[in-house]
Amino acid sequence: MKRALLIFSCCCLLALIALPGVYAQDLGETTFANSGADEAQDAFLRGILLLHSFEYEDAREAFQEACRIDPDFAMAYWGEAMSHNHPVWMSQETNDARDVLKALGATSEERLAKAPTAREKDYLRAADILYAEGEKEARDDAFAEAMQRLAERYPDDLNAAAFYALALLGTSHEGRDYATYMRAASVAEEVFAENPKHPGAAHYLIHSYDDPVHAPLGLRAARVYAQIAPSATHALHMPSHIFVALGMWDDVVSSNEESWAASDARVQAKDLSINQRSYHALSWLMYGYLQQGRYRDAHAMLDTMQHDHQADESGSTRHYLTAMRAAYVMATENWDGDAMDIEIDAAKLGLESAATELFIEGVAALETDRRADAEAASQALAGRLKEADGQRGREPASIMADQLEALLLLDAEETDDALAMLEQAAVAEDAMSFDFGPPSPVKPAHELYGDVLLDLNRPAEAQVQYTLALARTPKRAQALLGLARAATQAGDDATAQHAYADLRAIWHSADEDLTALQEVSAILGEAR
Repeated sequence: MKRALLIFSCCCLLALIALPGVYAQDLGETTFANSGADEAQDAFLRGILLLHSFEYEDAREAFQEACRIDPDFAMAYWGEAMSHNHPVWMSQETNDARDVLKALGATSEERLAKAPTAREKDYLRAADILYAEGEKEARDDAFAEAMQRLAERYPDDLNAAAFYALALLGTSHEGRDYATYMRAASVAEEVFAENPKHPGAAHYLIHSYDDPVHAPLGLRAARVYAQIAPSATHALHMPSHIFVALGMWDDVVSSNEESWAASDARVQAKDLSINQRSYHALSWLMYGYLQQGRYRDAHAMLDTMQHDHQADESGSTRHYLTAMRAAYVMATENWDGDAMDIEIDAAKLGLESAATELFIEGVAALETDRRADAEAASQALAGRLKEADGQRGREPASIMADQLEALLLLDAEETDDALAMLEQAAVAEDAMSFDFGPPSPVKPAHELYGDVLLDLNRPAEAQVQYTLALARTPKRAQALLGLARAATQAGDDATAQHAYADLRAIWHSADEDLTALQEVSAILGEAR
């Protein structure tokens, strides 16, 4: 073995480092025993650290660099193959990964023969399981079992344990499964305790805990992950998974401002397509601005997204433009503003995005007295659902269809049927596993139910719905405002005061002309 243990930590903050083909700053620290050439070690360890932060393309470049330096470096081929597997995103570039493995050896036996140690052979066997023939879900499950065996066989190998935790997260094919997520967390916690600068440990803990129930457990990792790997755009964003789940909007905004800026800097430094910017971070940043009542700043983010979509139209830009436009319109309630002039072809969207687009079109049409347009949107959404058996996103899409139908019934003064459908939507949302980030449906079911009940002068019932909404989306501004108003009308002054106080804290930098801000100040007896 040419080098038994390596520790890699880039040490230049907020600057480019002269590394071939890689934009890097600090990425964290790890060790990984391997048989590669000494000259290939920096590139290999850089790839491992980037892999743990889901910087898959840069990780791939690093492993390819290691292969160029040492063409017989079996674990560098393994690393490149693993860069094509994205467990938390439930996606995999299977054929590309198989091609990488075949470049090492045409068969599993040939590949194993090029791995000098038993441990390296075990890593390759696990990769062969992951990229074998058969359904992806079955391969994901088998791979997690293989990584468990590997981690148990080599208890000093913290990367084996970390990759096992990640593999476990990748087996939750039906959405968040608490038992599986807590198993992953228990493994990642041990890695984190052993190496507090391990990027994978912090990263996978955040993913394990990023729901409103478990988020307090993830705060420790969230507070340090960006410091561990400030070079990784995704690491700068990830803490906001915990911050959103706790309604910590200032932290959400700070995390995603840094992540968005870093992604833009990476694109410029590497002369990449504009599509390589992190629209994931941009959309979360806009959502944070909306919660803070910074609608002008949110609109600027929407403008950026629209510009990029027009400049380089893709499925990704279309998806994020749809989500951001819907979130903006729903929060501002500007039903006939310029955001609604943005043209989006729902036929080119996946099911959940199409439902979001049709839902917001339908609601805006009802709010501007265009019932026929709202009915057309509702019918189009129903049509998409009929074609959607087995498609991902069916649950939120179905809820949005029910919500839009309920609003149409309400518009026709069929109140009882409308409330029954809103109840049905709320029950369906409660049955969904917790997701992370900005909510989908774009208008949470209990929140909409509360809005309708409040409009019907049933404040006590509305208060119940807002309370349920806030349990799922903590400190979401629209739900807090609804709760404050419902509690006031129901005579629950203590709850109302608490909700208004929360809004005052959240809106500390809100637009001065935000109408509801005047309401908060008046209720709390403050001058603006």
